[in-house]
Amino acid sequence: MAESRHSLFHQFAASDWDGFLKGVEKEGLRVDANGFIAQTPHPEALGSALTHPRITTDYSEALLELITPVFSSTEAMLASLRDTHRFVQQNLGDEVFWSASMPCEIDGDQSIPIAEYGRSNIGQLKHVYRQGLAVRYGRIMQSIAGAHYNLSLPDSFWRKWQQLTGNQDALKDFKSDQYFWLIRNFRRRSWLLMLLFGASPALDASFVAGVKHDLSRFDERTWYGKHATSLRMGDLGYHNNAQASLNICFNELDTYTRTLDQAIHTNWPAYEAIGTRRNDEFIQINTSVLQIENEYYSAVRPKRTTERAEKPIQALDARGVEYIEVRCLDLDPFSPVGVNRAQIDFLDLFLLDCLLTDSPRIGDDECQRLDDNYKDVVASGRWQELGVCQGGQRVPVGDAARELLDRLQPLADLLDSWGKDETYRSALAAQREKLQGQEWSVPSARVLASMEASGLGHRDWVLALSRQHQETLRSEPLAPDVLADYQRMSRESLAEQDAQEQSDKLPFATFLEEYLRS
Repeated sequence: MAESRHSLFHQFAASDWDGFLKGVEKEGLRVDANGFIAQTPHPEALGSALTHPRITTDYSEALLELITPVFSSTEAMLASLRDTHRFVQQNLGDEVFWSASMPCEIDGDQSIPIAEYGRSNIGQLKHVYRQGLAVRYGRIMQSIAGAHYNLSLPDSFWRKWQQLTGNQDALKDFKSDQYFWLIRNFRRRSWLLMLLFGASPALDASFVAGVKHDLSRFDERTWYGKHATSLRMGDLGYHNNAQASLNICFNELDTYTRTLDQAIHTNWPAYEAIGTRRNDEFIQINTSVLQIENEYYSAVRPKRTTERAEKPIQALDARGVEYIEVRCLDLDPFSPVGVNRAQIDFLDLFLLDCLLTDSPRIGDDECQRLDDNYKDVVASGRWQELGVCQGGQRVPVGDAARELLDRLQPLADLLDSWGKDETYRSALAAQREKLQGQEWSVPSARVLASMEASGLGHRDWVLALSRQHQETLRSEPLAPDVLADYQRMSRESLAEQDAQEQSDKLPFATFLEEYLRS
């Protein structure tokens, strides 16, 4: 079956192949000159975090999120991301844009300011949602940063693919079915991405102050996982007990939206005990297992652009899956923009192969094995004796990784023959190189080696690297027309937020009640 889908794809001609559509959302903390989380408000020069199309905030007022438009080439996407970084760096004053996923120095929950979005009802909803995350999980967990990679294939591809597979469904239904086909295989292989791109093996001691853990001491201010690839994606990172009770099904769109919707409408006793208000202040949207869909932490999500006040589930049910969001990527601390070209091109290759390989529904037993593989590589991926479950057998992680990379070679060859270049062969070779020799050069190993060579702990090493990136980006002034465009976006976003605040007539409590009913 795997061969049949690959052989179908070989029936495409170079003229049929329009490539990938792609974008990145990249988070990062603002920190002060000493490497402590910034206490200042979102810089006004960066516009409104509520309405700016390229620059917003995630959980914290200090946690910037930079968003690219959709591009058809990696080069154009990275150029846009770099321009946004340049603009941000020019407007940070003495502050620094933190280049690692695990945070700078913090001082407990109260040192992490929750993001503010103004007085409009949508702005207040975003703030209350974040208040809910604080009362449910604490703010410290929300200070972590990562990169999300968004990928889709153009309709020209889907029409040809539907014709080759003989499918007669409506195009939107066919696309949704095929994106979930991809997602199922992504779940089977996502451990590989944690090995190849996990880059958070260490953290500042302030992150785990008063918390039990099994990390090793690097120095008096730094802890690390002896074989960890990504503390961000492990037990100290994104986790919560209520979500452990969830059984979100990624087999198809209907089961995904139904099980997610159930979680949004199922009360959780601990959250019910907290309530939705403290005095007159809203502190969470509701008392369900999930306040909204975005609260569910997963390595991948099917996505559909929402319209104003529309919920993600409603958008998916109405118009189907539009793109895939890969959410498990640590920031590349060695890159000024947090991601790199070989990584993006490899992800395109990896995700396309997930679509082109046989992908049966995932049962409960397989689901548990996949979760175990993922957790094991996150916690111990650099231990070369680690085994991952492949085809019912335990296989050394390095052998399993190299086998997966080898199976991508024919697809890389085909795409490069169409593009008449070495894009995908080079991206694949860059990943193979990480797994050569006795000492793997995966990013998590490079981070620890670089920290050791510098003699610096996590905070000071990342701060020094972040300052280097800042100097690099500030030495690359934006072209006058590009700078003017960013300044215009900032002005217009502030005006748009103000207009929303002026036009909102409903009291927030009424707005929230209607939102929860919709």
